[in-house]
Parts: sequence; C-alpha cells; structure tokens
Amino acid sequence: MEEIRIKGLHHAAYRCRDSEETRAFYEDFLGLKFVDAFEINATLTGRKTSVLHSFYAMADNSCIAFFEAPGQPFEFKTQHDFDLHIALEVDADTLNHMLAKGKAAGIETRGVSDHGFVHSIYFRDPNGYVVELAAKVSGDSMEGKSSASEALSKWQLQKSEG
Repeated sequence: MEEIRIKGLHHAAYRCRDSEETRAFYEDFLGLKFVDAFEINATLTGRKTSVLHSFYAMADNSCIAFFEAPGQPFEFKTQHDFDLHIALEVDADTLNHMLAKGKAAGIETRGVSDHGFVHSIYFRDPNGYVVELAAKVSGDSMEGKSSASEALSKWQLQKSEG
C-alpha cells in the first residue's frame, strides 16, 4: 500500500444562506474561532461573481468554511444524517455541555448516540446541515480496524444479491 501523503484537513467548504447567521451558529454557539472572510469578485477564469468566503478554525487549525453567493441559485434543504453531516471531535465534558447548551438555546438537538467508538450529539445549523459533535470512547479508535475491508466486501456482496 502506498504511503499516505495527505497531512490532514485544511478546510471543508459548504454553501450558506446568510454569512451572519452562519457566523452566529459556528462562532457564538459552537465556539469555533472566526479566522477569515474575504469577498471573491471574479473566478479564476475571469467570470464576475459576488461571493463571501468565511472560515472557522478548530483547535488543530483545520477549518469549516462557507460560501455565501446570494446571486447564484442553490437548493438549501434539510439534510438527513445519512445524506450529509459535519462531524467535529470534542471531549466528553464538552459533549455534555453542548447537549445542555443546545437544548437551552432552542436549537434542534439530538443525542447522545452511542456508536461504540464515539458518543455523538447532533444539531442542525441555519443552512440545514447536520452538525455532529463526537467524543471518542476511551480505548477505542477507528485507526487500524482490520474489519473495514471485510465490511465493505460483505456490503458489496449483499447489495448485488438484493
């Protein structure tokens, strides 16, 4: 197997309806640091546009980023967890604190779900995206799971038989 050369996540970017509503959720509610925002007025091919690109940093300096493009159509829809969600790692104390904070703030809050390797809670951001906060369970890790390939092979076989 070839050595992995990808160092980590720099940022993942999503569309947003309103940059201020998005900032309030990610900075004020979740506590991520609002680290950058800039307007894009032209694409690399020279096409005129009007987009705001904003970035929210996590403790490892990776970011969640958003594009607000009011003049460009985009279908915002409430996402199902299995369609799309953003999972962010926290510790157990933060998980419990954010569970109570979400409920107190009237934000759609679900959990705690025990997935074996993590305990998770879920919120819905102002754009309809599901945001998962996941706290690792002591002594368990996703890394080195030898059954990943076996699970995929079994799934592929069952899918083709169904």
